[in-house]
Amino acid sequence: MSAEVAVVGSGPNGLAAAVLLARAGLGVEVYESAAEIGGGARTVPLFDADVRHDVCAAVHPMAAASPFFRGFDLAAHGVELLHPEISYAHPIDEHRTALAYPGLDRTCAGLGADGDRWRRLMGPLVARSPGVVEALLGDLRHLPRDPRAAALLLARILTQGLGFRGPEAPALLAGVAAHTMSPLPALPAAGAALLLGHLAHATGWPIPRGGSQSIVDALAADLVAHGGRIHRDSRVTDLRQLAHARAVLLDLVPRGVLGIAGELLPAGYRRALERYRYGPGAAKVDFLVSEPIPWRDKRIGTAGTVHIGGTRAAVHAAENTVAAGRRADEPFVLLSEPMTADPSRGLPGKRPVWTYAHVPHGDPLDATDAVRRRIERFAPGFSDTILASAARPASELEAYNANYVGGDIAGGAVSLRQLLARPAPRWNPYRTPLSGVYLCSAATPPGSGVHGMAGMHAAKAVLRREFGIQGLPAGWDT
Repeated sequence: MSAEVAVVGSGPNGLAAAVLLARAGLGVEVYESAAEIGGGARTVPLFDADVRHDVCAAVHPMAAASPFFRGFDLAAHGVELLHPEISYAHPIDEHRTALAYPGLDRTCAGLGADGDRWRRLMGPLVARSPGVVEALLGDLRHLPRDPRAAALLLARILTQGLGFRGPEAPALLAGVAAHTMSPLPALPAAGAALLLGHLAHATGWPIPRGGSQSIVDALAADLVAHGGRIHRDSRVTDLRQLAHARAVLLDLVPRGVLGIAGELLPAGYRRALERYRYGPGAAKVDFLVSEPIPWRDKRIGTAGTVHIGGTRAAVHAAENTVAAGRRADEPFVLLSEPMTADPSRGLPGKRPVWTYAHVPHGDPLDATDAVRRRIERFAPGFSDTILASAARPASELEAYNANYVGGDIAGGAVSLRQLLARPAPRWNPYRTPLSGVYLCSAATPPGSGVHGMAGMHAAKAVLRREFGIQGLPAGWDT
């Protein structure tokens, strides 16, 4: 029997939509062009069969906090989220390090004179964290259910970062804002900084035991358990291949949508997708090392995530240089040593280290040396621990995941315009002008991250409009 729903792409958003639709009793089939499912949440062995590396996403504050994953209940599906002693660290120079602990009190104590201001900034958001998360991971079409949380958030987006005396607190904010890979400062980046920043003290920045693939595998297993099917090595080249399905969801960015449906789309919508802008790229570098990174500040060795960017001014300068299409002399680098939280990820004398540097869109740079030098500044002797390394330039990320156009792992430039009209100016951003065809990728609200929310919003629209089913299956917020 033909499937009632076809989903193109098996990233977290595509699988989230598929899970919800299958649980609603619909026949669902997922088509993945690659041999392995997961999109940006795959985990593979690179240098040793027993040492697994996350190819893109590695640390998951969104998975711990999002309404979709709260309803899915990762723990009940065998996914263990492990919390490092320090959520994220930000070395500023050879003598100063900013640390964001899971505990707000401990973080404030480490910020000295700025501790009280950090508490005033983050404390109310932590206290109303579910409302803050719902406001920022919503579909931008409905009023927030916690107006107080939304008001607190808006006030802080407009004023955050002002009045700090020392360099540590501004550096903490700049590091999380840089996750947007956009010019700084900017309102969308400020929102991301407050979302990720307060989560460090709320639900945390966990690392999944065994790697990001454990999240994907749990979603896939649930889909199959509810009657869904996944077709690997099944590239859809023409939307008409899925004419048998009553509804189609595309976990694709606009370039991918145009590739399979361009000639079928109305001219105005097609032009809007053609105008969609992509942002700077990520240059990925994985290391296999013989021992823990020898950080000069030993506390950094207990952090699940490290932002290597220096002062706030230095982070802003590097991100703005990259956004302008030029390589930064000292690029912003994200790093995770997963064995800080999950000892099972490596072997004695063999430890994975995950990094990427921000570079211009489509940059062909092999960033191995640039990243190594950035780490070496704060961890003298790191180079001597390297057993092997593998680089994937921004120009090659698209070959791994077609949604990473030019190495843009955010699924599109993060600007105020594209935040409010993502990917095109429409009241329902998930619904295309084609009957029964919907979008559910990071190019739709709320944007990038392993949170499943774009899939959840799109699934809700499909259930209501195509099948007359109001709301989502029991357990999920509606």
